[in-house]
Amino acid sequence: MIKAGIIGGSGYTGGELIRILEQHPAVEIDFIYSTTRAGKKISSAHPDMIGRTDYEFSGEVNTNVDVVFLCLGHGNSLSFLTEHPFSDSTKIIDLSTDFRAQSDRNFMGRTFVYGLPENHKSAIEQANAIANPGCFATALQLALSPLAAQKLIKGEVHINATTGSTGAGVKPSETTHFSWRTSSVSWYKAFEHQHLNEVGEQLTTLNQEQPELLFLPNRGNFTRGIFATSYTEFDGSLEEAQELYQDYYSTAPFTHLTAEPIHLKQVVNTNNCHLHLIKHQKYLMITSAIDNLLKGASGQAVQNMNLIFGLEEDMGLQLKPIAF
Repeated sequence: MIKAGIIGGSGYTGGELIRILEQHPAVEIDFIYSTTRAGKKISSAHPDMIGRTDYEFSGEVNTNVDVVFLCLGHGNSLSFLTEHPFSDSTKIIDLSTDFRAQSDRNFMGRTFVYGLPENHKSAIEQANAIANPGCFATALQLALSPLAAQKLIKGEVHINATTGSTGAGVKPSETTHFSWRTSSVSWYKAFEHQHLNEVGEQLTTLNQEQPELLFLPNRGNFTRGIFATSYTEFDGSLEEAQELYQDYYSTAPFTHLTAEPIHLKQVVNTNNCHLHLIKHQKYLMITSAIDNLLKGASGQAVQNMNLIFGLEEDMGLQLKPIAF
C-alpha cells in the first residue's frame, strides 16, 4: 500500500483528496495535517465523512511517507517544504501555484513536472515532484492543446468561462457568501486572470507560439464546476477538427469529445473533461467542462499519483456524475 500524507486537509481540495484516497484500493492515508484542527475528527471539517472514517487531523508530519499532497494557499507550499524537508523517496504533489511556472520548477534538488497528464504523461511517470495545474488552466488547455500541438492557433483566442464558488476556496469572502452569490452572475479579473500565464506558457511547450488569450472569467451562482467556451479562427472543416481532437485524446481516460452539446452536470463529481466543437463561418468554438475540485485539482492530483506509481491511470477515480 502507498502511504500518503495530506497537508492542509480542512479545505475543499484537502477534503476531496480524503474522499478519494480513503477508498483508493492502493493507498493508505498516513496523516492529514492541519494547524487549526489537530486532534479533531475529520468530520469536524467535512461532515459528510461521518460514519465513513475515524481519521483525525494531525499536528505532526511524517516526512517519510511515499507521497505527500500539499493543499495549501498559494505561496505557502514553498515555505512549508523548506521547514519540513521530505525524504528523497517521497513523491511531492503540490496543488498551489508555487511550482507551475517553468522558472519555479527547481527547488531543493527536485524538478517539478507540470502535471497535465494529457500532455505530459511520460514525464509524470518519471517524476518525483508534480506541480498540479490550476482549474481554469486545466479547462482551457484541454480545449486548446490539440490545436496548439499542430500550430493551428494563428490569431486571438476569445474565452468566456464561469466557475462555481468553491473555486475561491473555503474561507468566506465578500463574493462567495450566499446572499451575494445566489441569483447572480459577475465577471472578475477580466483579461488578467493569474492562470493566463500558466496556460500561455504551457501551450508553447506544444510547439505553438504563445497566442493572445482574451479571457473573461465569471463567477457562477453554483458551487462547483467550470464551463468554458473558447473560439478562434480555424481554416479546416468541423469534421477535420473533430478528427484532430479524437486522435489527440484517443488514449486519455478522462477527456472525451462528444458530438452533442455539453452541460456542467455531466462532469460535476467526476475527474472527466467533456469537449464539444462547433464551426461558425471562419471560427471554431470549443466548449470544455470540468469539475474544478476534481479534474481541476484533487482528482487530477490522484491521477498524477497513479502514473508516478505505475498504477492504472483511472484507479480510484471512477466517480459518478450527479447527472440531474
